[in-house]
Amino acid sequence: MERRRKRRKESNRESARRSRLKKQQHLDDLTSQVKQLKDQNKQLSMALSITSQNLVAVQAQNSVMQTQKMELDSRLGALTEILCYMNAITSTSTSAPTNPAMVNNITSSSAYYLLGASCTWNHQPIDLYQCF
Repeated sequence: MERRRKRRKESNRESARRSRLKKQQHLDDLTSQVKQLKDQNKQLSMALSITSQNLVAVQAQNSVMQTQKMELDSRLGALTEILCYMNAITSTSTSAPTNPAMVNNITSSSAYYLLGASCTWNHQPIDLYQCF
């Protein structure tokens, strides 16, 4: 009877020791996981900060490009009017001009100044669709 009680006490002590070791191991694992998650959180925060800065830069660049597009669209419209006028001048048709540039009596020399060039016009009709 005494021997059984002694074995049981020893068994309980061993079980308690294993339980404490298991608990300590679990605590160490959780501590390691907390450290890993904090490091990951720091990296993600830095990545978010960099991405936010890049977003602001891209938005600014996009705004500049949109402004440039509007300016280029305006220039293209003016050049299209000039080409239509030039084609109308060189055509043999005698119909009344319907193009706004022609209605405003833009001369070929003023069209050249609008283009920023003073070259000679070869009086050949230009197919605007071939330009694109």
